[in-house]
Amino acid sequence: MNIKNAMLICIFICFSCKEDKGIHKMLPLPNTPYIAILGIAQDGGYPHINNTAEFEAVMEVLTKRELVASLGLLDPKNQKKFLFEATPDMPEQLALLESKYLKTDRIIDGIFLTHAHMGHYTGLMHLGKEAMGSSSIPVMAMPKMKTFLESNGPWDQLIALKNIRLLPLGNETAVQVSSALKVTPFLVPHRDEYSETVGYKIVGPNKSALFIPDIDKWSSWDKDILEEVQKVDYAFLDATFFADGEIPRPMSEVPHPFVEETVAAFAKADKATLTKVIFIHFNHSNPALNPEFEGRKVLETQGFRFAQQGDLYKL
Repeated sequence: MNIKNAMLICIFICFSCKEDKGIHKMLPLPNTPYIAILGIAQDGGYPHINNTAEFEAVMEVLTKRELVASLGLLDPKNQKKFLFEATPDMPEQLALLESKYLKTDRIIDGIFLTHAHMGHYTGLMHLGKEAMGSSSIPVMAMPKMKTFLESNGPWDQLIALKNIRLLPLGNETAVQVSSALKVTPFLVPHRDEYSETVGYKIVGPNKSALFIPDIDKWSSWDKDILEEVQKVDYAFLDATFFADGEIPRPMSEVPHPFVEETVAAFAKADKATLTKVIFIHFNHSNPALNPEFEGRKVLETQGFRFAQQGDLYKL
């Protein structure tokens, strides 16, 4: 564990673990489409492997466990619910969808994948015969992601046994998932060892959202992030790392836009635009996981927001 991780633990233990205060705990659930935050951590979750101090802090209820980043998309009127990302925490996240938000006769109406990194698709294993043994759950995937699942075990077994049904996606091609909701994937640059990487635009009857949990750098994209955020009402953006030097290896090996870089990209934006930015997908090393982190508090006064499990966003 590096010095910054140790400092993060020290900061965390200075305050008691507080009850999650998502909107659903204070108000009735929306009767129109909405997004529910089901997890906010980077692929390895929090606490993180090889960080015993983090596990001890969680076991002693000094810090809070965070599930891997995922969104639930719900349409109460049409009794539809969708999941963005099949994370290692997917069983718990599916249970949250059913117990807290929308109970139907189906565990899920579809799963949208972004790419083939471990925190974004490996939860599919729980749909296999060793666990749920599900039947034809729709899984939406881009061409290379689809081929990867079809060509490699154990994922190909899910297809052979009809546990999942792969539905192809196309870049910038919208999918109407209910009469009130439309989802459009778009390619973003990332470490595409096994598949392409996409973000998603989610459009509801009144509002829209971007979901970009993983991208290399904003400057590597052929679109302007400020302009894209200005077109929507919410933008859930990659916040894997807060700043350079955060982990004990060259950070060029795992390129992501540092929170500090994202903030700089919005230097000329007005506060109305800044409030659309909702940071998500935090590595365990990111001090912004802690609501009491001063750097986070400063950004919140500027208008930036930080996703928390349980938060709801009406569409």
